[in-house]
Amino acid sequence: MRWMWIDRIVEHDPGERLVAVKNVSLAEEHMHDHLPGQPIMPAALLIEGMAQTSGIMVGAVNAFREKVILAKILKAEIDQDAIPGQTLRYTATMDRMDDAGATTNGVVHLRTNDSGDDSWHDIGRINLMFSHVDQNMSGLDFPEENFVFGENFRAVWNASGCVVEG
Repeated sequence: MRWMWIDRIVEHDPGERLVAVKNVSLAEEHMHDHLPGQPIMPAALLIEGMAQTSGIMVGAVNAFREKVILAKILKAEIDQDAIPGQTLRYTATMDRMDDAGATTNGVVHLRTNDSGDDSWHDIGRINLMFSHVDQNMSGLDFPEENFVFGENFRAVWNASGCVVEG
């Protein structure tokens, strides 16, 4: 993954649930490309943050030996954008997992970090479908290295203190 839309994994229940957070910062380049003078993290990037969170949960089931890719966005409802100074929390839960792939359910929460209000507010629901490339596209030539779970991913995984099972 070249662009990471999560900063840290804060909870991991292997095969069941993964929670990640993202601190939205004005230092991020994409903030300056939307609505001049009103920097936002657009809904598409919120969906990608959930896809990374859910994809990590799915990949961890088989110790990241499989290349897991997002196959389909089954549902995405985003009620508001995120702005600099806010924190996002992505909670992904496993719906179904088999040799072909997985489906996940996710909730995006937002914390405004305003004085006096550091509670989490539900701002989105995202259900995703993932495919195990090695299983579903056999016969096609893919690189041996896991191009999905690369160095950036490993840095977030390791910094969060997560352990690969199996």
